[in-house]
Amino acid sequence: MTTHHSPPPPHDRPAAAAPLTVPHWTVGRVAVHRIDEIPLPPATGPWLLPDATPEVVAREDWLRPHFADPQGVVRLDSHSFAFATGGLRILVDTGIGNGKPRANPAWNGLRTDYLDRLTAAGFPPDDIDLVVLTHLHTDHVGWNTRWDNGTWVPTFPNARYVTARAEYDFWAGYAMDEPRRQMFRDSVHPVAEAGLLDLVDVPADGVEPAPGLRLLPTPGHSPGHLAVQLTSEGATALITGDCVHHPVQFAHPALGSCADVDPALAEATRRRLLGALAGTGTLVLGTHFPPPTAGRVTGHGEAYRLRPVPPVDARRR
Repeated sequence: MTTHHSPPPPHDRPAAAAPLTVPHWTVGRVAVHRIDEIPLPPATGPWLLPDATPEVVAREDWLRPHFADPQGVVRLDSHSFAFATGGLRILVDTGIGNGKPRANPAWNGLRTDYLDRLTAAGFPPDDIDLVVLTHLHTDHVGWNTRWDNGTWVPTFPNARYVTARAEYDFWAGYAMDEPRRQMFRDSVHPVAEAGLLDLVDVPADGVEPAPGLRLLPTPGHSPGHLAVQLTSEGATALITGDCVHHPVQFAHPALGSCADVDPALAEATRRRLLGALAGTGTLVLGTHFPPPTAGRVTGHGEAYRLRPVPPVDARRR
């Protein structure tokens, strides 16, 4: 059921100075915009990727300065990607959200300019046609809803929200703790209750909800986890979701996340995906990669590296 309790007072985070900078990459005829929410605190890396120790990170010089700090702590971000293809205006993942009661202090009661950034990119909430949820974790579904007149309502009222049936069914049968139940109450159930949630069966070769857009099964981090493939005029991009959290995992594919539901499957998925991407020229867009966020996969010995591709900074009012 939708909660009717008031959310906690949001943290007073300063808004970005106008005009907003909305970075994007070009994939064929499609512009893929990164919609920034927040940089994640430095403590996130050691918690999320416990085996990405400073010693491990320091051995990969190519991770600095963008993907790791001088002390060897990995950098992580929360953001979404927005683009138009196949006649649809599409948003992939919706971040943490504003004003949400969260057990993680860094995520609790946020107040960010996320919707302003989305609008500045040319994607006002009422114009979104499709929201793709790579999986149903707290930092990927938060902007599904917003607080309005004492309840949580869909932020994108004219959109269909899509996730894998395997993902939804897994959590429906899972013994959730209270923080996860709260997340479903405020960010997933209101969308389903509004009749906007579509559950899709995803075969091994993926499913195409719109021309040029394919949802690929990448299980392990969660059972129904999806990566999102975009193609246009012979160019291809892939949005990772959480099958890869950080570029250090290119160099060390065995390095997993503390949040992986099935660590062995997550590693197998990551190795398969990186092997398939290496040398293809596919633009990889990391859902938690800090700026420059995107790159192309190259082989390096028995593992891989990410060769960064900087965005275009489109200044819009």
